[in-house]
Amino acid sequence: MRVLAWFFLFTALFANAIEDVNLSSFADTQNSTQSTFINEEEIQNLPKVLYLSYEKIPSRVLKGEIFTVTIKTLSTVKEFMDIVYTISNSEGLKLLSDFPSRETDSKYYYETFHFLATSNTIRLPDFTATLLGLTNEVYRTTTLLGQALNVISLNPKKDFSNIVASSFEILEYKTTSYDSMHNIVVFVATAKNCDISALNLNGAYKQGIESITESYFDSKITYYAIIDKKMENLSFSYFNLEKNRFIPIYIPIVVDDDSVTTQSDLKPKDQSHEILKMAIAAAIAAVALFGVFLRKKYIYLVFVVLPLAYIIYVGVPSKEVCIKEGSGIHLLPLANGTAFEITPSKYYLQKEDEVKGWVKVQLKNEKIGWVKNEDICSR
Repeated sequence: MRVLAWFFLFTALFANAIEDVNLSSFADTQNSTQSTFINEEEIQNLPKVLYLSYEKIPSRVLKGEIFTVTIKTLSTVKEFMDIVYTISNSEGLKLLSDFPSRETDSKYYYETFHFLATSNTIRLPDFTATLLGLTNEVYRTTTLLGQALNVISLNPKKDFSNIVASSFEILEYKTTSYDSMHNIVVFVATAKNCDISALNLNGAYKQGIESITESYFDSKITYYAIIDKKMENLSFSYFNLEKNRFIPIYIPIVVDDDSVTTQSDLKPKDQSHEILKMAIAAAIAAVALFGVFLRKKYIYLVFVVLPLAYIIYVGVPSKEVCIKEGSGIHLLPLANGTAFEITPSKYYLQKEDEVKGWVKVQLKNEKIGWVKNEDICSR
């Protein structure tokens, strides 16, 4: 009985000790939670550590223009991890980067935000700055209220391409026949300080982006437009921010029978090189054949067969290729290019040419297209 009594006493003491430990741990956790989570009212009662003001703001903005706003920020806390910003209550604009670009001097942080004007009415957002401490300290946030901007409306002609830029240049272009009534023009253009994805040409039967590199500093686009065969020039205009006027762009329509081979090679190919090579091969074969008959040296036959084989290879007529069901026929041999037709079943089309990874085909309506190698099937 004495042993049993000691057992119950020990059990009770152990249980009390465990409960005390749990209560102490819970209290510590609760205190830690209370110190970590401070309500909004308490945060606003904390001392102000950030001071914000506008350093650079545009005096006027055009719809479609990319512009910058620079904020000057002063922190009374010397050692901290970072300053983060949130924006709200904006109107008529689009933020182009998640994080501002920052410059610092001895006292201030200059934060530059990039925006795209999307409307004729613009209000800058409210900028709220939060200081992140080194050891999870909580600081009072500071908000710089947005303001309305003066928006200037353009009065463009019908040929305006929706491009507002510091510069816009055509690097390369090429025109090929699309069908019996249309040509297809492909061009590469670069622009500065521009939303180049807004490009749109009036009067095009069909148009679109083949590839694009977007940046609010430098951008590049490969664009196609299907136009009427009667057009002698593809013309449009853009608004130049530096010259403060509309600039015309002209692309002469010179139809080339060869389709585009690569994204960076859009100029017409010079076919005279192939003809010259075939002529040289034919001359070598003729001289070698003369040597066979005149000198009876049959070793010269090698110089007859090889050039003739080359001539046959280059001049051989196109042959049919089998295209898988559901394959895309593309305007250009580009990975992200536009597919203007999807094959409903197996197609057998005339093969015109091929480049790395692509086969050029002629459709039954005489249109020219490109098919990926993996979409070519065995007969």
